[in-house]
Amino acid sequence: MQANDPITLLSRVLSLPDGSGVNRVFIDIILNEEIPILCINKTAKKKRLMPFKVLNNNKESFWQYTGSWEYYLTRESVQLLREKAIVKTGVWDLEKPSSDKKIPDDKKEPDDIEEIEAVDDSFGSEYTVFVEMSSGERVDHLKGEKKRLNDLLVNKSKDEKAVAVAIVDSTKNAAMINHATIEEALLLADEAAKLSTQEIVDNTTEMLKTSMQLISEDVFGNELVNTLVEKSNGTIVQHMTRVFLNGLAFFAYYNNLVSGSSAIQKYRISFASKFRKYYQVLLPHLNPDDIILERVFYGGMRAIPPELYSKWAVGFLVHDIGKASAVEYHEGEGSYDRNIVIDHVKKGYISIMTKTNYPMEASLITGYHHEYYGDPAGYGYFRAYLQQYKKSNPLAKLDYCITYELEPMLDYHALAYFPAKVLEIIDVYDSLTDPHRLYRKPMTPEEALDMMHAEFIEKQIKLDPILFNVFETFIREKQKK
Repeated sequence: MQANDPITLLSRVLSLPDGSGVNRVFIDIILNEEIPILCINKTAKKKRLMPFKVLNNNKESFWQYTGSWEYYLTRESVQLLREKAIVKTGVWDLEKPSSDKKIPDDKKEPDDIEEIEAVDDSFGSEYTVFVEMSSGERVDHLKGEKKRLNDLLVNKSKDEKAVAVAIVDSTKNAAMINHATIEEALLLADEAAKLSTQEIVDNTTEMLKTSMQLISEDVFGNELVNTLVEKSNGTIVQHMTRVFLNGLAFFAYYNNLVSGSSAIQKYRISFASKFRKYYQVLLPHLNPDDIILERVFYGGMRAIPPELYSKWAVGFLVHDIGKASAVEYHEGEGSYDRNIVIDHVKKGYISIMTKTNYPMEASLITGYHHEYYGDPAGYGYFRAYLQQYKKSNPLAKLDYCITYELEPMLDYHALAYFPAKVLEIIDVYDSLTDPHRLYRKPMTPEEALDMMHAEFIEKQIKLDPILFNVFETFIREKQKK
């Protein structure tokens, strides 16, 4: 919502023109379309968007009561309500005040809402609970989540649904706690910020380790996927949750796949006919015969080292920590502002790197997960660093595509960082299949995979072809369960 956007009192919208009661048609539309209610507290100088259902469940006909909070619909919401009402009833009967009808001062829409502090709803209505918590309360909450997960792990719970719900909820809450904490830390000097966030970092890391154990043991079968869909509500935190958990599941799948010699051997045998053409584009200075599987993966294709697992997990959890409600990735031209999109990567990278003691791997995943192998559509810090390096070392050539460790990438031996390339794939896939996409119908898994292969590999090589091939197999095997 932009400053000074017209807003209308909800009580006026829901009252029938003759004052005889409530317009139930409008209420049904608001519920069905999940039109958010703008709640304004002028005394506390706050505003927030909340679901109608939550407010009404808390206090029936809440809009009819006077108190510290007032309830409005934004211009966009009123317009949507108008369109849906016309379709449903053929008429629009929202009373508009005539020029000679005086509106009491306490019923006038405020004209200074830009001065009211906004509570970002892009992380969901629950986010305000964590914003208002003290640092100690957030730490206690993380400890409680860890105990909940650990009890399920120790007791080897057979209740797949309960395990899946616990994993999803704990991940979502950890993401919100980290976002709220880092937002506060941005106001502090770097060392003070790292000190203030240390307990959150430690407890988040420990909680994630327990989540990883549960996922690696695969105690919930396909319940995780079902629970993720059930609990998705279109907020950024739910995207972060889905990406994190699907990322961990993919890492476990990838390790199982490449731990046996047969899978790697199959890729080695099929490399020339199936994949070499893509990597020749990425490594044009090499003789085609020298472009083999070992040129794609620095040190060879192999399982993920255990010591990197938890570091990468943190990076997946906080990868969109710098994202704001203005960012709607893959949602449509009308919502796309490249500068805003780029800024969320920069903010996330700097936040993790300078304001916390999370490992460097986590910050680099955050900052490099939209590199797209240098394609103009991508963005991130590595391409800027690479340009500077090339100016100083014009004869230097990057001879590998992907590295599992940081050093070969930071020393400009490889084009990309393994977990960031995995995150790119999962991030794009999730945005295309998100059940609550705003601007277009979500794609089916098959539609998303087909689109990604056509647009992100065949048309322009943005995603890694071999990792995407593994991901396709991973998704299709999940669909069969």
